[in-house]
Amino acid sequence: MKTKTSILEPLSAVDNLNLYTQMVRMRRIEERAEQLFRENRTVGRVYTGRGQEAISVGAAYALNPDDGLAPLYREMGAHLVRGVTPREIFCQYMGRKNSATQGRDSGLHIGDPHRHLVSMISSLTASLPVAVGMGLSYQIRGQQRVAMTFLGDGATSTGSAHEGLNFAATRKIPVVFVCSNNQWSLSTPSHQQHGLARLAGRGTGYGMASVQVDGNDVRAVYYAAAEAVVRARHGKGPTFIEAVTMRMAGHSVTDPAVYIPKTMTQQWQEKDPLHCFQTQLCAEGLLTAEKIEQIELEIREEIDDAVRFAEESPLMPTDELTTGVFAEFHGSTNAKN
Repeated sequence: MKTKTSILEPLSAVDNLNLYTQMVRMRRIEERAEQLFRENRTVGRVYTGRGQEAISVGAAYALNPDDGLAPLYREMGAHLVRGVTPREIFCQYMGRKNSATQGRDSGLHIGDPHRHLVSMISSLTASLPVAVGMGLSYQIRGQQRVAMTFLGDGATSTGSAHEGLNFAATRKIPVVFVCSNNQWSLSTPSHQQHGLARLAGRGTGYGMASVQVDGNDVRAVYYAAAEAVVRARHGKGPTFIEAVTMRMAGHSVTDPAVYIPKTMTQQWQEKDPLHCFQTQLCAEGLLTAEKIEQIELEIREEIDDAVRFAEESPLMPTDELTTGVFAEFHGSTNAKN
């Protein structure tokens, strides 16, 4: 990830390969995580972002390293762009003591203040007002920093989304909202979540800049996010980005998604973001069959190492599970009126 300036720079050959590599890395990590889940080697459910790799990778790539980032459980690509390693991810999936949550959680609840990465909150859109709060803090301190968070089409129906979007718009908070319109909120189709022809209209209604992009085109996502980041960094307020895509799997790996029409899945399968970007890069001479094989091999070895490392790492001892959950009390229990 390179440091972005106020000028919207075109993606270089190196940038394009970085984007592609992170998309491959996300896809392969999630495939291995699903395999481990089915082998009963993880300690909780696994949620994937298959078909949505271009959104999390492309959007996060537009940020500077010190910008605030609040991704959710389908945004593994954003974690990877911010520097989270496969070892950290698999330790989290397997509930190891050396994971971000020290074995207390198995999802992508990975936060790191040194990376300006805020752990996701499981409640729908609860991370949205948190990201707005980050942006507000940058604004108050006079810092040219930006916050970014992600949400789904279903999340736009919640009260916290309304509160966060409205506050951000009225105060011109430097925050970017990336909405993955993946057609389904668990088993509810998007047309039952809102009555808009374009979900980007949500942002327009609050008076903020809004744009709809092809969520399967990583370059389109990057440029939309980069423009939004530049706007926010220079005091022009928030942007709502609707990235149109399709969730190419169930809500979690335990969900067979029988409610999704097969014809719909087949249509979107032809738009697979990873395959389309690979084809595009090859046509432009930026990627070769040899380079594809090299990237796949390096990532496979990286994942093998990460799984091995996680399995060799200790689990959280049961007598330590409640340690650090609540603040330690050192005062007197004899309260005086």
